[in-house]
Parts: sequence; C-alpha cells; structure tokens
Amino acid sequence: MFFASKPAMIIYQEYPPLPALRPWLDCVWTCRVQTGATPFTHQVLPDNCIDILCQDQQDASFAVGMMTAPITVVSQGLVQTVAARFKPGAAARFFQLPLCELSDGRTGLQQLWGRELAARLGDALWSEPLSNAQRIAILQEYLLLRLRAAPPRRQAGAADHAIAAIEAASGQVRVDGLAQQLGVSRQHLALQFRQQVGISPKLFARICRFRAACQAMQSVAGQQDWAQMALQYGYFDQSHLIHDFQEFARSSPDAWLAGRRARAPSIFPIATRTPVA
Repeated sequence: MFFASKPAMIIYQEYPPLPALRPWLDCVWTCRVQTGATPFTHQVLPDNCIDILCQDQQDASFAVGMMTAPITVVSQGLVQTVAARFKPGAAARFFQLPLCELSDGRTGLQQLWGRELAARLGDALWSEPLSNAQRIAILQEYLLLRLRAAPPRRQAGAADHAIAAIEAASGQVRVDGLAQQLGVSRQHLALQFRQQVGISPKLFARICRFRAACQAMQSVAGQQDWAQMALQYGYFDQSHLIHDFQEFARSSPDAWLAGRRARAPSIFPIATRTPVA
C-alpha cells in the first residue's frame, strides 16, 4: 500500500515468501517512511502475528511479539524497514524459546540469534545501497539459516489444529469445546498456546473475531448497525463489541471507523504480494 500525507510519505509493500518458508511465513514486507520536521504517528492493532523487523538504524533489528493491545509507532526523518511476518504458531521454530516471552514486547535479534549473526544480517542489509527485492532475499536467506539449524519439524499438535479451527471460524469458537474436540484438556491447550503462539487460545480467538469485525465494518458504506454487527460476529451484544474495541483499539467502533475513513483518500494501492525475483 502507498500512504501519502503531508508532511509524511509511507510506502508499504508485501511480498510472498520463498516456497521453503511458506509453511512458516505469512509474508515478507518493506516499508519506507519519509517525514518532514513533524514526526509521523500511527497505531498498530493486535493482529495475532509475530514479526521480525530490520531497520536502517544502528542495532535496529528486533522481533515484535504477539500483541494484546495497540501500540503507537512514531517515525521521523527517513526510516527503512525490511521485515518478515510469521504465521501464528510458526515463529517458535526460528527463536527456540516459548513465544509468551516475546508477547507485548520488542526483543533484539542480538538476544534471540546471537550478536554475530544479528550483526552480519544488519551489515548485509544496510552497508550498501540495495533494492527492496535484494534486501528481502537477504532476510529470507538468514531465516533459512535459522530454519536449517532448528530441530526436526514436529508433527502438528493440538495448538496447530486449534489455530486452524479458530481462524476458520473467525474466532467464533468456545475454547472448552475446541479442547474437547481435540482430545486435550483446556489447561493443556492453554499451555501449548503460551509456548507456541504466545497468548491464550481465548485471547487469540477474541483478536480473530475483532479483526474480522474490523474488516467487515470497512466494507459497509454509510451508517453502521452496531447491534447487527455484534450479533453477526458472535458478541453477546453491542456493549460487548464496544468493550473489545476499547481494549484492542483504545477507541469506540464509531471513532475508529471514522478515523479509517478519514485516511482513506490518501491510500492508493500498488502491487501487493508481488513475487520477488
């Protein structure tokens, strides 16, 4: 996507990962932010994903864990980012630690991968002028290095099946019933989620439902019927929907949607998920 606003310009683009990384990555992406004297501020909502971000600033390579609340990102001057977004439950294979240790935080790659490997990645990405395609290729090379060094891939477990079921239902599932279907206790499923996903299955489902409601809201022109929206996406009532917006967006549904629509004229699509040569 291309976002243009005065005095800031943002160019964001997603690309499909290499075939060898597709079981684990949702996408790889680049972002270029150029501001004037005024910093550019934007809000990032919980999305049930973990990302690795590499930026053209000293020691600015880090992982952003699963988010349970929105974060505000402030950029000033020129900031370039090359990043990878993991599928839910996939990042543990690249970090070798329980993913709950990364939740709601930013952890440097030096800590996760070691100082030498993180420094080599930073040098490869930013020591010379390169195209986005070249930087995306470099990041994926390092991810493949981590993948080859990881233990053999395990068979899909309860958490993997639960992730698929929750996403297929847009979060409208009961964790007790899901655990029973999978033949495990709720406590066992919750433990697997904390280790392999980073948050509880209930919270994961709530964020899935919230994201589905957000997408639906933006596709409806004119006045929203919040009571109908709440019913459609499995909320008890309108106040339940509002509660999730306050928690995950720090805003009412009306205010959030008005903000999105106000920015819409400055958003122009360019190629997204474009193959990288």
